Amino acid sequence: MYGVVTRNAGEVDWSTFERAFYEVKDVTGRPAEPLPNAVNMVSCFGDNRAAGDDPDLVPVNEAGEPANRDRDYFDWAYVCPTHGAYREGLLEIVEDCVDANDDVRLDDVGFPREGYCHCERCERLFDESDYEDWYDWRASVITGFVAEAASRVPGRTYLTLYPDPYPGHLYRRDGLDLGVLDDGDDVFVVPLYDTSYGTTYWLETVARGFQSALGWKPERDDADGESGVLPSGD
Repeated sequence: MYGVVTRNAGEVDWSTFERAFYEVKDVTGRPAEPLPNAVNMVSCFGDNRAAGDDPDLVPVNEAGEPANRDRDYFDWAYVCPTHGAYREGLLEIVEDCVDANDDVRLDDVGFPREGYCHCERCERLFDESDYEDWYDWRASVITGFVAEAASRVPGRTYLTLYPDPYPGHLYRRDGLDLGVLDDGDDVFVVPLYDTSYGTTYWLETVARGFQSALGWKPERDDADGESGVLPSGD
């Protein structure tokens, strides 16, 4: 299947693609009206505008360093997933999306990366929780948000995953517990970007990794019976 992510409404009907994801809220914070003829997509905790307007929203690590574009390797700014008012705003956006189309894609779900967040609110919520392990607590925060959002989606919930299938990596990086989130009904999307796709072995490596992690095989007659990997180029 070939799909496209776009912020241009006219591109969702291009015949080249079988699935179109329309950015109702992207990482810049730019809003758009949901479309009925696309899977509307919400960048959840990536938000340059919100982070710029209110620095207190931005997650920090133990050293107090914020997860924003002023730091190396951060392409956009993040919002702390424990901020209640911001989460409620995201859920309202999801509700607006399903008024137009039953399916919704949740993008940029999770903490910025390993080591976040140690803001005063996160420290307090962890101390007040029943969890002894900080990473387990983080995962409960993200699992709870995804459950709240998915409960508002009458169709399919698509969830974007960072392309790292190795055991425990997404759990520690983002707080994503694949074993809990994989209920069999919804869809994980692993975005893989390349300027030309001239060398594709890494695509197969990542695909095989996720197939192993999720115990999934493509439902295709031409898929490899052992691994379920599709022929090159599919």
